[in-house]
Amino acid sequence: MNADPILNKAASLAKKRDYEKALRILKDEEDRYYGSFKYYYLYAVICLHSGSFVEAHENFNLARKIKMRDPNTMLGIASLYLKRINTVQAIDYYLDVQEIEPKNKIAKNALLIIKKHSAPDALSDWMTPGKLSKLFPPIPSPSISLKTVINVSLVFAAVFAAVYIVLALLQIAPGPFKPKTQRPVSLYELSVSERNNPVQAGGYFQTTPLTQDQVINLYNEALSLFADYRDEKAKININKLLLSNASQSVKNRAQLMKDSMAAPGFHNFNLKDNVSFTEVSAQPAVYQDVYVLWKGMARNIELTDEYTRFDFIVSYDTRTILEGIVTVFMDTPQRINTERDLEILGKITLDNSTNGFRVEGTAIHQSGRLE
Repeated sequence: MNADPILNKAASLAKKRDYEKALRILKDEEDRYYGSFKYYYLYAVICLHSGSFVEAHENFNLARKIKMRDPNTMLGIASLYLKRINTVQAIDYYLDVQEIEPKNKIAKNALLIIKKHSAPDALSDWMTPGKLSKLFPPIPSPSISLKTVINVSLVFAAVFAAVYIVLALLQIAPGPFKPKTQRPVSLYELSVSERNNPVQAGGYFQTTPLTQDQVINLYNEALSLFADYRDEKAKININKLLLSNASQSVKNRAQLMKDSMAAPGFHNFNLKDNVSFTEVSAQPAVYQDVYVLWKGMARNIELTDEYTRFDFIVSYDTRTILEGIVTVFMDTPQRINTERDLEILGKITLDNSTNGFRVEGTAIHQSGRLE
């Protein structure tokens, strides 16, 4: 955990089993740490150790929305399912942890315990608070003090400055130390003529007509998002332009920008820009070619040597809250377990036969897929 006086204080108190005071400190700072994974995880794991299981579950879920494949977060959620004797969901999470960290001792021990006490009554008899707590993820240790961090940073800054000066004097570019730059966008910037005439008079378009300012603002925002590598969010703006009364020249440049974007993977997909099934189904054309990462269950699988097609039941919380059903097509054969949760990464594609959409899958994640 990075040096943070408030989080460090709470972690120190929790390590001393003063859970009540630790949680009070964190609760008072809830607004300050809105959207912070470290805050949500720390709050959740202290709640878990203190016996506040409902709050623990809420905050583990908030943490997982930010870091979907964090092993300790999944261990926390798994332990809560285990406490409710929901071994199916618990096993799913423990297998996910083992997929990320094959040598994780907590996940390994938990799976052995579930196997040994497979009957519900046997597992319930085993589950004393002391035994269950051994399967809880760890409370983060407090990091070094802020003062120490500052002192060390000053030393490193001085050394870095000296090295930089020497390299500059030798006219050697300090490549490893160059700041990370944004993606080059000069090729996609609108010309003066395009800015002066951003809309077309007449012609066919699919959306409500845009004003000149709206076209320019949509394009500028798309360009800014593209520069920051937030391609999926940028595509939404570009699609709105392509469907609008924007001039053909603006549309051509927007399409050029869109065509230069690469497909994301699980490792670099920006969850902040993930759109829901509900959003896409309301306006499929606006989300055409946008990549989504959805969780759900697969049904009616059609598997050949060349492709895989199935109905994907999209849900916020698998088996509980249904969002909708969409067809997923993958151009490779994929073995899928219909009894396990599935995460699909794919591209929204319009389906003219149904006036709706489907997902062209590029990658899937499922624990125990081949079992």
